[in-house]
Formats: sequence, C-alpha cells, structure tokens
Amino acid sequence: MPGPLTLSGQNLTLAHLRTALAAGAPLRLSGDARRRIKASRAIVDRLHDDPTPHYGINTGFGILAHQRVPASDIEQLQENLILSHAVGVGDEVPAAIVRLMLLLKINGLAVGMSGVRPVVVDHLIRFYNEDALPIVYTKGSLGASGDLAPLAHLVLPLLGLGEMIHRGRRRPARTVLRQLGLPVLKLQSKEGLGLINGTQFMSAYAVHCLLRIEHLAKTADLAAATTLEAARGSATPFDARIHAARPHAGQRDAAANVRALLRDSEILPSHAHCAKVQDPYSLRCVPQVHGAVRLAIAHARDVVETEINSATDNPLVCENGDVISGGNFHGEPLAFVLDYLAIATAELASISERRIYMLLHGDTIGDVKVPKLLMKDTGLNSGFMIPQYTAAALVSENKVFAHPASVDSIPSSLGQEDHVSMGSISATKLLEVVKNTETVLAIEFMCAAQGLEFLRPLKAGRGVEAAFAEVRKVIPFAQADRLFHNDVATALALVRSEKLIAAAEKTAGQLC
Repeated sequence: MPGPLTLSGQNLTLAHLRTALAAGAPLRLSGDARRRIKASRAIVDRLHDDPTPHYGINTGFGILAHQRVPASDIEQLQENLILSHAVGVGDEVPAAIVRLMLLLKINGLAVGMSGVRPVVVDHLIRFYNEDALPIVYTKGSLGASGDLAPLAHLVLPLLGLGEMIHRGRRRPARTVLRQLGLPVLKLQSKEGLGLINGTQFMSAYAVHCLLRIEHLAKTADLAAATTLEAARGSATPFDARIHAARPHAGQRDAAANVRALLRDSEILPSHAHCAKVQDPYSLRCVPQVHGAVRLAIAHARDVVETEINSATDNPLVCENGDVISGGNFHGEPLAFVLDYLAIATAELASISERRIYMLLHGDTIGDVKVPKLLMKDTGLNSGFMIPQYTAAALVSENKVFAHPASVDSIPSSLGQEDHVSMGSISATKLLEVVKNTETVLAIEFMCAAQGLEFLRPLKAGRGVEAAFAEVRKVIPFAQADRLFHNDVATALALVRSEKLIAAAEKTAGQLC
C-alpha cells in the first residue's frame, strides 16, 4: 500500500493530490492538525452554556440566527440542521469527486477553526480510506452559505442516515457504519454547522477538473502537432523568437511543446518550398490560443490551492477564544475561476474542431495526395465527414456551458443570504465542458492519424510518431466506412488514459 497523504490544513497542492489519487494513498491527520482541532473544540465546549448568544453554538441558523436554543436541545439542533439541509436533487456526484469532497472537508477541518471533535474527523477519514462513499447529489447548492445541500448529504452517514457505496454495493449508511465498526455519532454544538458550511463541493469539482485540464493542455498541443504534420503545415509560427517577442509564459510553453514534438520530422522538410504561404489560424495561432488556456489554468491553480487550505466555515473559532462570524463560505473566488476555466477549456475544443474541419479538405501538394474526407473512395463512403459533425455539436454545446453562472444571484433565507455565487453550477457545467473537450481532441487524433497514413513512407516528428503508434495500437486505418462510434470511444479512452502524452514524452522529452 502506498504511503499515506498527511493532511494538515496547510500546503496541500494539486501536485500532492495528483500523486496521492493516482497511487490510491490513504489519509491521515497530522499531529499539529489534531492538536488544533482539540483546542478549537475545547473553546466551543466552554461556550456551550454561556448565556451570551454565539451563532452556530447556541442559536438557530440563517434568518433564525437571533433565536436562542436551550443547551438541552443542542444535539437535536445539530441533527435537524443536517436533515433540513439534505435536499439535494439531480444526478449523483461521481465517486471520484465525492472522494475529493471527503478529502477536502477533512483538510478544511484540519485548519482547526471549526470546533468539531476529533472523532468526527476520524469518521470521515475512515470513510475515505475504506472507500465508503456517501451518495451526494449535484444540485441544491447556491455556492454561498457553503455548499449546504451537497455537504449535508456527504455527512448524513455520520448520523447513520442516507446511503453509501461500499465495496461496489449501495447500502444504507447504518449498515456500512456497522461493517466498519463505527458508532453512529450524536453531533455536539457547532459540529453540524462546521460540517455543512464550506466550499468543498465546488472545490472538489475544481480540483478534479483542473487535474484533467492540466493534462488536456498538453494533449491539445500534441493533437495540434499531429494535425500540423498530417496537413503539411508550417513550423515557422512556433519559432522561439516569435514568442520571445510576446513573452506570455503559456504561449512560450505551448510553442516549445510543439517544437519538441516535431523534432526530426521528415514530413516538414518535404514541402519546405511549396506554394503555401500561411496556415489557417487554427494551426498558426496554436501557441497563442493554447497558451492563453495555460494562463487560465495557472490563475485557477493559485486560487484553488489557496481555497483548499482555508477555513471556509462560519463562525470561526480563533486561538484566543473568540468566535467570529464572517463570510468565508461564499464561493465567489471559486465561481469566477470555474467559469473562467469553462471558457478556456471550451476554446481548446473550438480550435481543435477547426483543425479537424481543415483536415477534411485534403491536401494536393506535390505527388502525395491526401484525399478529401480522409478516404479515397468517397461517394460510396462518407469518410471522416460525420465525426466532424459530432465535434461541432460538442463545441456548440460548450458555448452554452461557457456562459458564466457566477453573474447570477437569487436571494434566499428570507433575504439574510441576499447575494450568492452560484459557483456550484459553475462547477458542474465545467465538468461537462471538460468531457466534451476530451472527446473533440479524441476525434482530432483519429482524423490526424488517418491523414498521416497518406504521407507514408515519410515520418512525422518523434513525439508525433510515438503518439501515432499508440493510436494505431487500438484504432486501425480506415479503408472504408465503419462504425466510427467505436473508434471515437476508443480514442476517448486513450486520451483519458494519458498514454498518448506518456509515449510522446518518452521520445520528445518532458512537455511543459
């Protein structure tokens, strides 16, 4: 078993998460985090019978914050809070994102400002380590008072309520607790609020999508390089001097990647003096467009890594004993970057689809002929015409998903929560953009690989050739029409497996 990922509420990065998730590493709590959690709980316990109202400890919530709750009703208050907020609807959150929600909720509690008991955190750690995943729903959060509904469903099993997926089977939470040897918890003062206030639904989607988008940025560079070879385009627009003259880091990196992938190409010199003067923007401006996506990724990474190491609860329990109310649960920072990422990722699909369309025109430079629709016997065969339709449909759908959810707000809690982020909607639609973009890039690899076949025996650059070989291991050359749906599904699995990038980097070197 891999070594554990130690959560401290500090310094958790996307790189840590990528490594731990890939290895299936279990979680543990750092000693310092456990001490902070205990100290925070001791402060809450001292306030339990305080005659002074303390929000979330001995009062109601939201618009009911001014109603004092007797000490004898505190446990029922916390249970009612979870029950009343577990109103999620829609599709179930994917298991990989539920796991991240658990991990990020644990890390948020590890900051030590939420006032929960260590036993609560230990239960959540056991859920993660035993792969006992609560059923959570995608819709219901406004992304402002914390992700209330999704987080309520996430923690329902602590009370023996709701359902979980455990060992591949859907079971009542109480049954799973019994199998794990865990008692049903009676939540104490402040604990219910500490569990459902927070941005871990949005954050989990942000982390999950960012990890996929970081890979997609490299994949898009590889797809573009493969298409450039298949279309017998020019490598001149990737000259380092061009990008030194406009030194955005993302632009420089994208250009460097393509140069590395094209190294030792036999195709590029073969048409060095052809009649073409310039390529379309979808090839010529790859560094500028892909580079701008990288800038969005870098900005989002900075925001997300700050967020996942933050206390996004309310109120916060300070070391000196103060319990202060604020708005750290508001999802606006995440909502903005989730919308920004949707726009950026949609552009990777948009420019990819244009390259696909360009390939379908064929190529008649010199003696080598790349036929229209990438197939010789068209008329009888439609060739690769229709996969481009699918790519176009996905790009069009992305345009809808790229509309920002964060510009909307609907007041709730009788006006107490009068401005919300809608970041949860930004989160769920981003995942759809990511999936669509992966599929468009998969179709580009299908088409570009088909185009390269007509240029044989000339070989593409070493990185492109390595990726081409991976495609041909699972998708053969198409002499005639066939069930291209299967090829699309196979290519998509290949893109998501990261085998294409691994193969390219093995021969061309590490990509940026």
